Amino acid sequence: MFSLRIKRGVFWLEGLNAISTTWYFYFIFFFLEAQFAFDKKTNLLWAAALGAVFTVAAVLGGRAGQRLGYLRALAGGFGTMAVAVFAGAWLEGVWTHFAVLLIAGAGMCFTWPNLEAMIAEGENPVSLQRKLGIYNLVWSAGNAVAYFTGGMLLDAFGARAIFFFPAVIFVGQLLLALRLQWTANAAGPIKPAPPTDLSAQPISTARERRRSPVPPAVFMKMAWVANPFSYVAINTAVPLIPFLAGRLELSPTAAGIVCSTWIFSRTLAFALLWKWDGWHYRYRFLAAAYLAMVAGFMGIVLAGSVAALIGAQVLFGLALGLIYYSSLFYSMDVGDTKGDHGGLHEGSIGAGLFAGPAIAVASLHFFPGAPNAGVIAVGAVLLVGFLLLNWLRWRRPA
Repeated sequence: MFSLRIKRGVFWLEGLNAISTTWYFYFIFFFLEAQFAFDKKTNLLWAAALGAVFTVAAVLGGRAGQRLGYLRALAGGFGTMAVAVFAGAWLEGVWTHFAVLLIAGAGMCFTWPNLEAMIAEGENPVSLQRKLGIYNLVWSAGNAVAYFTGGMLLDAFGARAIFFFPAVIFVGQLLLALRLQWTANAAGPIKPAPPTDLSAQPISTARERRRSPVPPAVFMKMAWVANPFSYVAINTAVPLIPFLAGRLELSPTAAGIVCSTWIFSRTLAFALLWKWDGWHYRYRFLAAAYLAMVAGFMGIVLAGSVAALIGAQVLFGLALGLIYYSSLFYSMDVGDTKGDHGGLHEGSIGAGLFAGPAIAVASLHFFPGAPNAGVIAVGAVLLVGFLLLNWLRWRRPA
């Protein structure tokens, strides 16, 4: 069990993490295009490599927190990112920046699973819904503000700003994590919460689980399928934003403002879903959000005007909000090992971060004469994900 004071500190760590990681991991693609003249294929290839590291490191990060302590794992992650990104501010070679990206990505994977686990640890189902709602609002708002302002940093301070500003925040997060560790040690040993007694859960939660004949564990698996596929879409779209901005004649500042619409839309979805629990254990909401996500993705990457781009982003963000919230809520509601489940939740995101750009790169390689081949291929894969979602929902128990 963690005290309210420590959990408040975790929310601060989470918000700072959303800002710092967004500045670096999203705007690195603008830096690569400007510094090394990267094309779409190379940007996507680097994004796929980051996703591959994320898939493995997130699971390891969650396990490390579960076994060694959440705050120790957090401190290790913040320290790793601080050293790697600060070094990147001074390095010039393309392969050294590749190493910086992967090392910083591995460090990040020791942060998110353990932030999630600390927020969820010791909460009953009712307070879990409230805490996860705040958690989602904090990180998504930080993500939105950082993307909104990232282009301004590039225009005002130059390309190296995406290294210096995040590195300073990472150092601050490391110091705060160490302070929280000291506070926790002073309060005495912290033990994981005992396994949840389902019979003791509030009647409202028991009623939620009876909304569908599908067992809660199946909802968790469906959400674990939908969430990585949503990140297939995200991590295909983000590396292409610099080229989309060029097509629509947007400056880095304008691109940051316009192309942050989907993130603000996702934050709005989190706010709505936090206050309304009618979507819990109802398949139709998850299925509708998945189809809306596919439509929004196609609309973003094929947009021919700023108005079309904004409209597609609104749909995309709302859909992503429900999909992500489902994965996190069911992961924490169904399981007792919060660190392990947080790692699996983030690891599934990593699988999507890898698969999306990898598929797009392969399509561009084999069909170089078709500029939209990668987008169409990713769209087809997203529809395969919808079929898998339905198979989990409607299959008969063994």
